[in-house]
Amino acid sequence: MAPRSDPSAIRWLIGTEIARIRKQAALSLADIAKATGISKPKVGNMETGRFQQFPDDIALVLEVCRADRRDIDRIVGLAAQQDAKTWWAAWSNVVPDWWKTFAGLEGLADAAFTFQPLLVPGLLQTTDYARAITVDTGFVRPDQTERFVSFRQARASRLTAEEPLTYHVVIGEPALRLAVGTVEQRRAQFEHVLELGRRNNVTIQILRPEDGAHPALAIGEFSVLDFSRAQSIAFSEMFDGAVYVQDADSIETYKMVAENLRQVAQSPAASVKTIKGFLEALS
Repeated sequence: MAPRSDPSAIRWLIGTEIARIRKQAALSLADIAKATGISKPKVGNMETGRFQQFPDDIALVLEVCRADRRDIDRIVGLAAQQDAKTWWAAWSNVVPDWWKTFAGLEGLADAAFTFQPLLVPGLLQTTDYARAITVDTGFVRPDQTERFVSFRQARASRLTAEEPLTYHVVIGEPALRLAVGTVEQRRAQFEHVLELGRRNNVTIQILRPEDGAHPALAIGEFSVLDFSRAQSIAFSEMFDGAVYVQDADSIETYKMVAENLRQVAQSPAASVKTIKGFLEALS
């Protein structure tokens, strides 16, 4: 599990795992309560992650569900990380609640795939680009802009950390055409993307209109997060919230879409040439 901790995100992951295994076992909350002696409301709270889940309770519930011992040990192991401090705590007053969940989950992830058709993704943004996007979209109060931008940069530093996130991103060509900030700032943004693309943990592909249709046309932007001790999840940002996909079959569908995007988009090498072409056009 990645080094950035977030107790609320860990509780969320544990809860989704418990719920998934219970449903696979075809047991109701009442069935679990009767078999374990844990009250039905408490079992429900364990699944929502509203409160801290204790290792003994987790193990007892999963044993009743006849979960595999490896799964029990894996999920109980997650519970041991709940006491660590939330990495984004310093920005809690400027980050929307729905975004805190994703920030926490992303910090715990070992690998991520992102499809962003219209913007340079947040993890690849320079400070100036992030500031221009924050100001132009108008979702952050002017007096909180710099704090929010510093949060964005702290989040992005995960790519260059000692234990970095393995990141694969497919960016729509319109994101390269979008006029964000000054010409100098856009040039610096392209150079920054190229620099990150040279890292072993970062893979960048550009998807052009001429590359053809693909399943993500029906989805829009999305991310898939992979964890060493939990099942993958998918995330799709909305206007003022987000949708989290936890169902195993649905996750598999998102991963198939991600794989299709990898096949349809330009190769990493060709993508470098495309980005350099936009960079040269700004000279």
